[in-house]
Amino acid sequence: MLTPPGENGYSMEHEDLDQLKIDKTVTAPRSGTSRGRRFWAAGILLVVLAVSLYVSGVLRPAETVEVVTVQQIFPSQGFTLLSASGYVVAQRKAAVASKATGRLVWLGVEEGSAVRQGDVIARIENADVLAIQSQAAANLKNCRADLDQALAELHDAHLSFKRYTILLSDGVVSRADFDAAQARYRKAQAAVAGARAAIRSASAALDGARVAVEFTSIRAPFDAVVLTKNADVGDIVTPLASAANAKAAVVTIADMGSLQVEVDVMESSLEKVRVGQPCEIQLDSFPDLRFRGAVHMVVPTADRSKATVLVKVRFLDFDRRILPEMSARVAFLSRPVANSEQRPRTTIPSAALVRGRGRNLVFLVEGDRIKEKPVNLGVKVGDLVEVTSGVKSGDSLVLRPAGSLRDGSRISIPEK
Repeated sequence: MLTPPGENGYSMEHEDLDQLKIDKTVTAPRSGTSRGRRFWAAGILLVVLAVSLYVSGVLRPAETVEVVTVQQIFPSQGFTLLSASGYVVAQRKAAVASKATGRLVWLGVEEGSAVRQGDVIARIENADVLAIQSQAAANLKNCRADLDQALAELHDAHLSFKRYTILLSDGVVSRADFDAAQARYRKAQAAVAGARAAIRSASAALDGARVAVEFTSIRAPFDAVVLTKNADVGDIVTPLASAANAKAAVVTIADMGSLQVEVDVMESSLEKVRVGQPCEIQLDSFPDLRFRGAVHMVVPTADRSKATVLVKVRFLDFDRRILPEMSARVAFLSRPVANSEQRPRTTIPSAALVRGRGRNLVFLVEGDRIKEKPVNLGVKVGDLVEVTSGVKSGDSLVLRPAGSLRDGSRISIPEK
């Protein structure tokens, strides 16, 4: 049903419709614009974050690098002409045995025992030779008694001969009695000579018996250290060890003062070696130590099969830790090592250094990342440079780092 028109000819409803207007400040359009701005801000933030992560290396792929280890070296490596390997050898060494055969009844040393020249090391049974010595001593005593008796007889015969000589000149005794006295005198002289010869023989026999007894005492031939013990109490000791289970040498000894390093030097490098040349000796048992040495001898013959010449290097300083048969390496030097060059130095290759922000830097490898480390440098040692602080021996560094590497960059180390 239609509503009656008003005074102006319009209905009330129409007037209400005319009063309706579009409000351009409504919230719906404003809300959509704010959401768009937030989307733009989030996008820009993501882009900035991605760029930042890429620059820092998080999103950047790992870069393949070559790694080198910080090591300690001795300054002598900078003036080493030649290196050779060999073994420590005692130049005076002996397998001590007995000249007599018998059962070992006493052993007074063990491995590592220090002995002086003439010290008794061991003894073998000697009852039989002691009996022979006692017999020889008694025989000598008997011979001396026979000499005393012969001398008494000679004295009496000499007096009788003198009397008969006087009486014969006076014509009191016959020529036959004189001849008998003279014969008795000569016989007494011969008896004395025989008694003296018997004493010399008995004395020699006694000396032989004493030597036989001495052979049962095994003595050190020179000042040395016992290396090995080859027999035990109860073993049969014989000079030639021809009997089953018999032992020839009781112990093996070596003069530690005669230790030298014997190395093989290639013929082509022999011109770099001379007698008296300074050397530095490194033992595999003590890799952090260096011992002073000098060339003692170049053996005047070559090994045809190996094309090498044997060189003997003596130790300049005695050290009880040096033992025979230790493996060793000898560095032949162009000059002696100075006192300031005795200690090892921490070094890195020069190619591991990076110059940045006015200081020397290295990239320290920590897992699959690198860390920028400032270092202080010392002297150059050949192709290496000393590092006084910043890194320590055993650390891994990037060698020849690329310009794209940064602190915290991810790296990849190829397998060798």
